[in-house]
Amino acid sequence: MKVAIVYHSETGHTKQMAALVAQGCLSVPGVEVKGMPVDAVDESYVTEAQAVVFGSPTYEGSCSWQMKRYLDTGPKGLAGKLAGVFVSQNWPGGGGASFAEMTVIAGLLVHGMIVYSGGISVGTPYLHFGAVSRKAPEEDLYRARCIKLGENIARKALELFGKDQARPV
Repeated sequence: MKVAIVYHSETGHTKQMAALVAQGCLSVPGVEVKGMPVDAVDESYVTEAQAVVFGSPTYEGSCSWQMKRYLDTGPKGLAGKLAGVFVSQNWPGGGGASFAEMTVIAGLLVHGMIVYSGGISVGTPYLHFGAVSRKAPEEDLYRARCIKLGENIARKALELFGKDQARPV
């Protein structure tokens, strides 16, 4: 079962989050994961994947224009797949991360994806809309959120699509 992680990162913070999300995915047996920057998306891998997780820094309460451009220009192979989101923000208490996540989520829903995080129903740490980190995920809570998101997405993709399916229906 394949999971793709598509992210944009200017400073490396979101890229570090992507690596932790991948770690969480790989903690689930039978899961293969590939991370890729938004400006170098492996479209064939995304098409083959059952789940795609998207990451972006927060800019002025929204996702980066690079992520928005990707979502706005007709990415291929997203419909019917499981999706998750993660964002980095500059400030600890209100950098607009929830709005940034919702901007990405809106684009994913338009493309026919099934958005999931696990929310508060799959144990701690709670994820609400997705994983959020203040700058680089150096604190235990931020690292745990990223790993938990990856694990939640991988487990739910296996539950929904099974590890032997090539594509979700």
